[in-house]
Amino acid sequence: MAEHRDRADDLGTETSPTSTTSVARDPAVVRAKAVGLLADIVRWIGLVAAVVLVVHVVLVAGEANPLNGIATFMRHLADFFALGFKDLFNKPADDPKLRVLVNYGIAAVFWLVVSSLVAKLIRRLA
Repeated sequence: MAEHRDRADDLGTETSPTSTTSVARDPAVVRAKAVGLLADIVRWIGLVAAVVLVVHVVLVAGEANPLNGIATFMRHLADFFALGFKDLFNKPADDPKLRVLVNYGIAAVFWLVVSSLVAKLIRRLA
Protein backbone atom coordinates (compact mmCIF):
# COMPACT_ATOMS: atom_id res chain seq x y z
CA MET A 1 0.00 0.00 0.00
CA ALA A 2 2.74 2.43 0.94
CA GLU A 3 4.53 1.67 -2.32
CA HIS A 4 1.38 2.54 -4.28
CA ARG A 5 0.96 5.74 -2.31
CA ASP A 6 4.60 6.70 -2.97
CA ARG A 7 4.12 6.17 -6.72
CA ALA A 8 0.99 8.30 -6.65
CA ASP A 9 2.89 11.04 -4.81
CA ASP A 10 5.66 10.86 -7.39
CA LEU A 11 3.12 11.40 -10.15
CA GLY A 12 1.60 14.33 -8.35
CA THR A 13 -1.75 12.61 -7.86
CA GLU A 14 -3.43 11.65 -4.68
CA THR A 15 -5.50 8.54 -4.21
CA SER A 16 -8.04 8.47 -1.45
CA PRO A 17 -10.86 6.07 -0.83
CA THR A 18 -13.32 8.91 -0.29
CA SER A 19 -12.87 10.32 -3.80
CA THR A 20 -14.14 7.13 -5.48
CA THR A 21 -17.02 6.59 -3.07
CA SER A 22 -18.29 10.14 -3.48
CA VAL A 23 -18.41 9.67 -7.26
CA ALA A 24 -20.23 6.36 -6.86
CA ARG A 25 -22.84 8.00 -4.65
CA ASP A 26 -23.42 10.89 -7.00
CA PRO A 27 -27.10 10.63 -8.02
CA ALA A 28 -26.38 11.55 -11.64
CA VAL A 29 -23.78 8.78 -11.97
CA VAL A 30 -26.06 6.22 -10.29
CA ARG A 31 -28.96 7.24 -12.52
CA ALA A 32 -26.85 7.05 -15.66
CA LYS A 33 -25.63 3.57 -14.72
CA ALA A 34 -29.17 2.40 -13.94
CA VAL A 35 -30.49 3.76 -17.24
CA GLY A 36 -27.64 2.15 -19.13
CA LEU A 37 -28.28 -1.16 -17.40
CA LEU A 38 -32.00 -1.00 -18.17
CA ALA A 39 -31.33 -0.22 -21.83
CA ASP A 40 -28.83 -3.09 -22.01
CA ILE A 41 -31.37 -5.49 -20.48
CA VAL A 42 -33.96 -4.46 -23.07
CA ARG A 43 -31.46 -5.06 -25.88
CA TRP A 44 -30.49 -8.48 -24.48
CA ILE A 45 -34.14 -9.55 -24.18
CA GLY A 46 -34.69 -8.62 -27.82
CA LEU A 47 -31.53 -10.45 -28.86
CA VAL A 48 -32.45 -13.60 -26.92
CA ALA A 49 -35.96 -13.58 -28.40
CA ALA A 50 -34.55 -13.23 -31.93
CA VAL A 51 -32.04 -16.04 -31.36
CA VAL A 52 -34.78 -18.35 -30.05
CA LEU A 53 -36.89 -17.61 -33.12
CA VAL A 54 -34.00 -18.20 -35.51
CA VAL A 55 -33.07 -21.47 -33.80
CA HIS A 56 -36.67 -22.62 -34.16
CA VAL A 57 -36.61 -21.78 -37.87
CA VAL A 58 -33.36 -23.71 -38.29
CA LEU A 59 -34.79 -26.71 -36.45
CA VAL A 60 -37.91 -26.71 -38.62
CA ALA A 61 -35.96 -26.19 -41.84
CA GLY A 62 -33.55 -28.96 -40.87
CA GLU A 63 -36.49 -31.26 -40.14
CA ALA A 64 -35.56 -31.85 -36.52
CA ASN A 65 -37.53 -34.54 -34.72
CA PRO A 66 -40.60 -32.68 -33.35
CA LEU A 67 -40.79 -35.11 -30.41
CA ASN A 68 -37.24 -34.33 -29.29
CA GLY A 69 -37.09 -32.43 -26.00
CA ILE A 70 -34.89 -29.65 -27.35
CA ALA A 71 -37.04 -29.14 -30.44
CA THR A 72 -40.20 -29.12 -28.31
CA PHE A 73 -38.70 -26.65 -25.83
CA MET A 74 -37.53 -24.33 -28.59
CA ARG A 75 -40.94 -24.54 -30.32
CA HIS A 76 -42.71 -23.50 -27.11
CA LEU A 77 -40.27 -20.64 -26.52
CA ALA A 78 -40.56 -19.54 -30.15
CA ASP A 79 -44.35 -19.62 -29.96
CA PHE A 80 -44.16 -17.39 -26.89
CA PHE A 81 -41.82 -14.88 -28.57
CA ALA A 82 -43.62 -14.96 -31.93
CA LEU A 83 -46.47 -12.90 -30.45
CA GLY A 84 -49.00 -12.29 -33.25
CA PHE A 85 -46.59 -13.17 -36.04
CA LYS A 86 -46.94 -16.95 -35.59
CA ASP A 87 -49.81 -17.19 -38.03
CA LEU A 88 -49.46 -13.90 -39.86
CA PHE A 89 -49.11 -15.50 -43.29
CA ASN A 90 -50.90 -18.77 -44.02
CA LYS A 91 -50.66 -18.61 -47.81
CA PRO A 92 -47.82 -21.06 -48.39
CA ALA A 93 -49.97 -23.86 -46.88
CA ASP A 94 -48.24 -26.49 -49.02
CA ASP A 95 -44.80 -25.54 -47.66
CA PRO A 96 -44.81 -25.37 -43.84
CA LYS A 97 -41.06 -24.65 -43.77
CA LEU A 98 -41.55 -21.48 -45.79
CA ARG A 99 -44.46 -20.43 -43.60
CA VAL A 100 -42.34 -20.87 -40.44
CA LEU A 101 -39.42 -19.06 -42.04
CA VAL A 102 -41.52 -16.05 -43.03
CA ASN A 103 -43.65 -15.75 -39.88
CA TYR A 104 -40.96 -16.44 -37.29
CA GLY A 105 -38.36 -14.53 -39.31
CA ILE A 106 -40.54 -11.44 -39.26
CA ALA A 107 -40.99 -11.89 -35.51
CA ALA A 108 -37.19 -12.09 -35.04
CA VAL A 109 -36.66 -8.89 -37.01
CA PHE A 110 -39.47 -7.26 -35.01
CA TRP A 111 -37.76 -8.13 -31.70
CA LEU A 112 -34.41 -6.78 -32.87
CA VAL A 113 -35.83 -3.51 -34.20
CA VAL A 114 -38.23 -2.84 -31.33
CA SER A 115 -35.72 -3.68 -28.59
CA SER A 116 -33.16 -1.41 -30.25
CA LEU A 117 -35.65 1.45 -30.52
CA VAL A 118 -36.86 1.03 -26.94
CA ALA A 119 -33.28 0.96 -25.65
CA LYS A 120 -32.48 4.17 -27.53
CA LEU A 121 -35.66 5.75 -26.22
CA ILE A 122 -34.77 4.80 -22.64
CA ARG A 123 -31.31 6.30 -23.00
CA ARG A 124 -32.63 9.47 -24.62
CA LEU A 125 -35.46 10.10 -22.13
CA ALA A 126 -33.23 9.51 -19.12
